Amino acid sequence: MTSGSLERYETELTNPGLVILEMVAESKEDAAAQLAAKLFEQGRISDLAGFLADVNAREHQMATGLPGGIGLPHARSAHVNEISIAVGITKFDHSLDFGAVDGPATVILLIATPASSFSAHLEVLATLARSLFKENFRESLRRAHDAEVIAELINSTLVFFDH
Repeated sequence: MTSGSLERYETELTNPGLVILEMVAESKEDAAAQLAAKLFEQGRISDLAGFLADVNAREHQMATGLPGGIGLPHARSAHVNEISIAVGITKFDHSLDFGAVDGPATVILLIATPASSFSAHLEVLATLARSLFKENFRESLRRAHDAEVIAELINSTLVFFDH
């Protein structure tokens, strides 16, 4: 990896190191914890337990399941250093209940935003949700089986997002 591409990763919302393929989790809390651990490893969040408390508090306010098998746990938190997205694609025949009316989730996107970035948080959520409502986008994520491709799909969706 050249230093140029490393720099690119530092500014991007997600990267292959933030993608978990074949994810198996006991619960939505467990899924969020696995994804948050990836963010923590990369220094994108400063306090793992503190951030997860914020995510779970948000999750209790309102279900974050979207139609089409998507879980979108998210939090604005003082423990987030830079706006980031970690992605989990569940193992075949494994899914997690994120409270969506049409059933459980097989694609989980954890969005972490610094506490101060209110408009950025809403913009990322809205932009991602728009893409995720398109069946071909959801299918592309599920079928990729490749962390690079998944990271690229997410980043390209948010390419015009100024962060």
